[in-house]
Amino acid sequence: MPPGITLAAAGPELSAANTGFLLICSALVMLMTPGLAFFYGGMVRVKSTLNMLMMSFISLGIVTVLWVLYGFSVAFGTDHGGLLAWNSDYVGLGGIGLTELWDGYTIPVYVFAVFQLMFAVLTPALISGALADRVKFGAWALFVALWATVVYFPVAHWVWGTGGWAFELGVIDFAGGTAVHINAGAAALGVILVIGKRVGFKKDPMRPHSLPLVMLGAGLLWFGWFGFNAGSWLGNDDGVGALMFLNTQVATAAAMLAWLAYEKLRHGACTTLGAASGAVAGLVAITPSGGSCSPLGALAIGAVAGVLCAMAVGLKFKLGYDDSLDVIGVHLVGGIAGSLLVGLFATGGGQSEAQGLLYGGGFGQLGKQAAGVGAVLLYSFVASAVLALLIDRAIGMRVSEDEEISGIDQVQHAETAYDFSGAGGGTAPRTTAAPPGASHGPAAARTPDNRPASASGNESASGNEKVDA
Repeated sequence: MPPGITLAAAGPELSAANTGFLLICSALVMLMTPGLAFFYGGMVRVKSTLNMLMMSFISLGIVTVLWVLYGFSVAFGTDHGGLLAWNSDYVGLGGIGLTELWDGYTIPVYVFAVFQLMFAVLTPALISGALADRVKFGAWALFVALWATVVYFPVAHWVWGTGGWAFELGVIDFAGGTAVHINAGAAALGVILVIGKRVGFKKDPMRPHSLPLVMLGAGLLWFGWFGFNAGSWLGNDDGVGALMFLNTQVATAAAMLAWLAYEKLRHGACTTLGAASGAVAGLVAITPSGGSCSPLGALAIGAVAGVLCAMAVGLKFKLGYDDSLDVIGVHLVGGIAGSLLVGLFATGGGQSEAQGLLYGGGFGQLGKQAAGVGAVLLYSFVASAVLALLIDRAIGMRVSEDEEISGIDQVQHAETAYDFSGAGGGTAPRTTAAPPGASHGPAAARTPDNRPASASGNESASGNEKVDA
């Protein structure tokens, strides 16, 4: 080599292993949306089951189309002022080479785009659990399209996009504590304050119609969450992805046990609904924090989230907002807890060198986390409430009271979830109302108005129908 001439540093090369890994993770995250549908679908009354399933499934269609047309460009294009992004090559995903690598990583742009698409699909579906039993399906579909455009795509850029203000500030959000869970939870609160309570809220029993479906959904969510969390390190071979995988399991287990312990002390029993809800609370809390803490830190984060979320689900009775399936109590509170606890448990040896208060880092990182939490919460809450109000004024968000009482499945979808017709064409015995005073779970678990409720605090779901086997 002639004197004075040096070779340029070699850039990253496409990795078949990382590409395959991220495609598998993308499929796992996609599975979370049907898992969420089952989780929510089991918690509502029989007459709302199909509507709840469809409110999740429709997101797979709407958000996918918007992501291709402009969503990826708004979220991950060239930054403009830290708030929005845009790249004309990403519009329609047509100006991207098949082997073009994503921003210094070893995976193609298309792989990153499809992985992030699955996050964008799941997030508005999370909101649907707060709105069970009472929202027109067409109005919900319109809300999903507008909310993804106005709220999710910009917030994803703030948190994860190069140049996004939260990203540049140093807010740590490994896989979506702010962009996904706080975003969805704050949106849920904004919308339910606009559309109001269900008919019979705090008066009629609204218990889960199928706890096996709830457990199936929780299991699918737990399984898919490994792709959600570990995949977010994009295949880097430095051990952080493996740490996140381990911490996901550890925090989820700790949160489930903590929720059940709280139930046992408060209500006298450990319920299946509590186990499922506690697991989801742990998954939510470790999502922003798992890449920056140790496994012991993950244990603490999971335990704290399990207890806080178990306590938070009862706030709707005291404050009077009708969060049907506890999206606020689990996703908003769990997301806030996990995001803020980064400021305590970040070791400086994981995804970044930032250290939390318990590791000698002072209050600096905690302040950054609080800024990210507050900004996303406020923006999503206000924007979501405005969108819901505009849709309500334009086409109406709610079904009529008579339609809500008779059953939203039949009204909105012309179907019912279960066919009890006999094999010979006869009709099976009609379902019967639960006897007065019957409860789901221990007798000690009651709502503030002395009405039976599940011990987990989630009164939401199920009807007073009892299906004959």
